[in-house]
Amino acid sequence: MSTPTFWRTSAHLSRRLIAAKQPYRCLSCSVRLAQELAQEQAKQDAKTTHFGFEHVPESEKESRVGAVFSSVASSYDTMNDLMSLYIHRLWKDRFVRSLNPGLHPTTSSLPSSKPTPQTILDIAGGTGDIAFRMLSHASTINNDHTSRVIVSDINPAMLSEGKKRSLETPWAGSERLSWVEANAEKLHMIEDESIDLYTVAFGIRNFTNKQAALSEAFRVLKPGGVFACLEFSKVNNAVLNGAYKRWSFGAIPLIGQLVAGDRESYQYLVESIEKFPSQREFAGMIERAGFMLPEPPWEDLMGGIAAIHKGVKPV
Repeated sequence: MSTPTFWRTSAHLSRRLIAAKQPYRCLSCSVRLAQELAQEQAKQDAKTTHFGFEHVPESEKESRVGAVFSSVASSYDTMNDLMSLYIHRLWKDRFVRSLNPGLHPTTSSLPSSKPTPQTILDIAGGTGDIAFRMLSHASTINNDHTSRVIVSDINPAMLSEGKKRSLETPWAGSERLSWVEANAEKLHMIEDESIDLYTVAFGIRNFTNKQAALSEAFRVLKPGGVFACLEFSKVNNAVLNGAYKRWSFGAIPLIGQLVAGDRESYQYLVESIEKFPSQREFAGMIERAGFMLPEPPWEDLMGGIAAIHKGVKPV
């Protein structure tokens, strides 16, 4: 074979080999892959949850709940007083007393054993209502001036209101009281097993993924730590339930319109109460997160208008 012919043949073979190594481009496969990706995205977008009685995409609920609480932050406590005829204050007092926060005399028989200060995480506690009660109880009842409370809320307007209110308390500027803006379903700033007591009062019903929040509570609590929730629940008396529903759906949105100029936000709050799981269902969710339930697993307040739930992280 002459030299020119040899080089022409070699070049031709090289081009064929290179072409053979290139991946096969299938137009129909590319189209099918794009369709599958689009369908998967559609499934994600199709995941819905309730916003009151309305069903919305999960990705949308957080912003809509945020808008509600930004709207009501400045009048939130006044509205709670009017909506509950001040009874919510009694419920919160009962909730805190049942937890007895603060240093406790040790149950150990060792004389050298000393109780350690508690770290309490109050979730959705923006206005400080529960945190102030916790610190007051620890100081006055248990003579504890070292335990501390971290107030967490996803809404900056609610936190701002709480910080403003804290200026009228003995804990303004104290290391015993701190504030953090956080989503209860993703508490990445709170270390594993660093919390003694996790509380949430009248907040968990607004979470997008309640089970995820319960799992986060389990993660951040120390072994033996307590999860405690005060929330509206299901009334267990038919006559009381009828009267309560008429008051809730008839009076509360109207009060919101007259006092706060915001009927829609308070309509949502009433509907969110109606959509919250029953006492038994919610206790089951707490147990699925890994907690041990006490006996009884919840305490009804005023016939079930509200309930206190607790769970203990196993040691």
